[in-house]
Amino acid sequence: MNKTTATGFLDTILKERLPADQYTWLLERLALLNNEDSLRNIHITYGLIPRRLGRQDLAATSEESATADSLVKGWKLSDWSIDMTARVMLLCTIAQQTNRDFAKLFKSMCQTADLGETISLYRGIALYPQSEELDKQIGEGLRTNMRAVFEAIAHNNPYPATHFSELRWNHMVLKALFVDSTLYPIQGLEERCNPELARILCDYAHERWSANRAVTPELWRCVGPFASDNMIDDLQRALESDVSVEQQGALLALSGCPDPRAEKLLENYPEQTRKVANGELSWDSVARQINQLA
Repeated sequence: MNKTTATGFLDTILKERLPADQYTWLLERLALLNNEDSLRNIHITYGLIPRRLGRQDLAATSEESATADSLVKGWKLSDWSIDMTARVMLLCTIAQQTNRDFAKLFKSMCQTADLGETISLYRGIALYPQSEELDKQIGEGLRTNMRAVFEAIAHNNPYPATHFSELRWNHMVLKALFVDSTLYPIQGLEERCNPELARILCDYAHERWSANRAVTPELWRCVGPFASDNMIDDLQRALESDVSVEQQGALLALSGCPDPRAEKLLENYPEQTRKVANGELSWDSVARQINQLA
């Protein structure tokens, strides 16, 4: 297959990793997609893939990761497995068939899929032909109560930053907080920040504080660029927290805030401000601390 397409690239990855008998099985199943009983074969093959090919990590090389990003900007393989790769390859192959309504099939598969199948369906959404119907189904997926499915859409996936409206984007970021998920794997988090999201997140922080609950320092990443007046007060409260990582989040947010009050507050923290300036303190270092605390 052509390595310059997502389907061809996935095929190459699988061919290099799978034993010959497993790879042959996959090709034989893909060949059945065009026969008269193809819909039944799609569901059978999609369900059988983990059992026949295994669930081991894909362990993409740096070169493969670079190729993925060159094919679809932001496409990351860091958390992909063999079965997920084969399932997405199957879906990409189906999407190339001009005689099939892919969005309709995608919706139908989402309605009957188990957890693992659903995650694979949504992990590949940036690779499928885009349509209003597909986007509608992705919106349905975002409303799920299953955190793993939500993260399949929201984390390490270029689709939201590219396709979501501001309303849906803001909803996704807020929901990540409500389900105790993290924000740093959301691609385009800083580029898609907006004043309305900053206001929503400050309201959320006040609700948490009122209930004597902690506020994740990641939240302030989306507030800093738009903070003024009461938002600066909120950042000052976080800055005075006894919890180091919360203070670090406020420091980073204030460092990116254009309001003169932010600069004034930072004058009281010269050492920490120096660390922000030279990169010792960053949103990546905050994310690592959050990971360690999880």
